Amino acid sequence: MTTTTPRRGHHRIAGLASLAGTTIEWYDFFLYGTAAALVFNKLFFPEMDPLSGLFAAFATYAVGFIGRPLGGVIFGHFGDRVGRKAMLILTLLLMGVPTIAIGLLPTYEQIGYWAAALLALLRFLQGVAVGGEWGGAVLMAVEHAPEGRRGFYGSLPQTGVGAGLVLSSLAMAAVSQLPEDDLLSWGWRLPFIASIVLLGVGWLIRARVPESPEFARLQAEREPVKAPLTAVLRDHRRGVLSIIGARMAENAWFYLSATFALAYATGQLALPRAEILSAITAGATLSLLTMPLAGWLSDRVGQKRLYLAGLVLLALYVWPFFALLGSRDLTLAWWALVIALGVVFPLMYAPESLLFARQFPAEVRYSGISLGVQVAGVLGGGLAPMIATALLAKGGGEPDYVVMYLLGLTAVALVSAGMMKGDDRP
Repeated sequence: MTTTTPRRGHHRIAGLASLAGTTIEWYDFFLYGTAAALVFNKLFFPEMDPLSGLFAAFATYAVGFIGRPLGGVIFGHFGDRVGRKAMLILTLLLMGVPTIAIGLLPTYEQIGYWAAALLALLRFLQGVAVGGEWGGAVLMAVEHAPEGRRGFYGSLPQTGVGAGLVLSSLAMAAVSQLPEDDLLSWGWRLPFIASIVLLGVGWLIRARVPESPEFARLQAEREPVKAPLTAVLRDHRRGVLSIIGARMAENAWFYLSATFALAYATGQLALPRAEILSAITAGATLSLLTMPLAGWLSDRVGQKRLYLAGLVLLALYVWPFFALLGSRDLTLAWWALVIALGVVFPLMYAPESLLFARQFPAEVRYSGISLGVQVAGVLGGGLAPMIATALLAKGGGEPDYVVMYLLGLTAVALVSAGMMKGDDRP
């Protein structure tokens, strides 16, 4: 990456804005996943048997991931031509409004399958917003950061994932304490409607951050690339493909740990819903510390080395993870989820920002990382809960096929990450 000299203190403002914005956007995005695992099958697909209803709920969940590449392409194009900051404001609004609308949506009981269709549409808009937001937040943090600390600052928007998951889990855990009838009639709506407060806070914070110094330098020196996506596909295919291959395992692991495991543990294993939500929340809370710590470590050992180490740890932990859940021992299951989200995941996710950004020059960087990351999100995270549910059914309720699926993705990721170009240390 090109060395720039950010104005004094601006890297801290940019880091805070990226952290706050991604926290809010991921709160909205994860809230849907938790609701899909707990109540959406009953509210929007009540005529199906429980497993089929869960599969249908996860199908609408996956629609959000399908929208993410489109968001990456659209906002990546304008982010490379107009600027990073403006796109962050727009994506925040595009996420917040559909989230609030979901909280006001009629259910199957009121309007039949139109409810599911509207739910899928709003989820798609959420996906478009997240697809455009991630690249901008990461680049604002990394491109503002001083040399030698870019790994740490690049981990701050990644930390927003854990913060958003904590907030969404706490919100759903709170309403889950309601009687079942109250939860299904009005309680589940409250966390979605509450997003209006977070939307206002995020808007105020992001409005203060200055434009990326690297983008400002490019504006002063030359005309923007007219078709950034075309340039990426023509000149930087290796970067896009290596990101897709490297990220699928990490993304699948996160969503299986945070979403599928919730449905698996509470449904198949009959573990208490509140305890499993507590474990997911605890793991995400731990990541608030381990994510920036991993970012700091990446500045010392290199982002690529740390990412590869995280993939190796994932391969070693997949089988013990499902074995601990399958023990039906609440303490063991609790720690399995905490380690998955608070230790294994951050070692891969924290160094991604800078590692992936290094695969592209600044003039097409927003488009390049957005395309690679969001396509990987569809193939890895978006389809993972559905694939895992189908594999669980094929295995008669045993997770052996799910373990094999994750190990296969990890093998692809190790090869892809190993082939990434560029110096893996600042």
